[in-house]
Amino acid sequence: MNIGFIGLGIMGRPMAKNLITAGYRLTVYNKSAKLEDLVALGAKRANSIRDVARQSEVIITMLPDSPHVKEVVLGKDGIMECAKNGTILVDMSSIAPAVSQEICRILKEKDIIMLDAPVSGGEPKAIDGTLSIMVGGDEKAFETVKSILEKMGTSVVRVGDIGSGNVAKLANQIIVALNIAAVSEAFALAVKAGVNPENVFNAIKGGLAGGAVMNAKVPMILDGNFKPGFRVELHIKDLGNALDAAIDLGAPVPLTTTIVEILQAVKADGMAANDHSAVARYYEKLAGIEIRR
Repeated sequence: MNIGFIGLGIMGRPMAKNLITAGYRLTVYNKSAKLEDLVALGAKRANSIRDVARQSEVIITMLPDSPHVKEVVLGKDGIMECAKNGTILVDMSSIAPAVSQEICRILKEKDIIMLDAPVSGGEPKAIDGTLSIMVGGDEKAFETVKSILEKMGTSVVRVGDIGSGNVAKLANQIIVALNIAAVSEAFALAVKAGVNPENVFNAIKGGLAGGAVMNAKVPMILDGNFKPGFRVELHIKDLGNALDAAIDLGAPVPLTTTIVEILQAVKADGMAANDHSAVARYYEKLAGIEIRR
């Protein structure tokens, strides 16, 4: 099966490498990033989206946000214009669910099938192929590409119809952001009380408060290591999509509104490109302390 891959940044590049390592034939395209490392592994470099679309039976996109996906898919010389009938587009970007549904409806005019399949796990899990992949769209198309997705993630779940993958991703991003805020708030309290935060971490991580977010982010906070990971500005983007969806649906999201304001404050302090665990810096600034070993 010939696979096209468009969008080879922090997440897309290691995901593509895992597919090449698994033996898939990849044609790769990125507007700006160099691709020598992928070509050295056996990928074919394309000069345009048109080149990718014409050579691929399955096309994977991993792009920053909704406008970028619309441009690549629906724009001039884009996927819709150049792909063959029956092509399966797997958009692994994190975008607004309504945009996934809109693009899918338009693509049906040319018999191109779209799945939305955003991921969770950040760069480390993209590198080791253990992402969580949430998929929305046609069940038959999902079964066709499931083995491909399983080379990039250990959890590959079809959630429902088109757009539901991104709904699941928005739910994931709300939970992750609020967990980071809760962890930051709790450990700031511990430090203000004069208690060693590493000891608190070791004491509670095996209980009900423990979990993936705490285990991943608290060691980073304790080390003052805010290298992404997953950038603050991208989490703001995802939660902005969540707020838009909530307004459209009439869903109450007061805690999401609060954490967006906190993330915006972190961004305003010059940490937009830092890991989202930099939410801890917001609490450190308010409390006049540092949460360190």
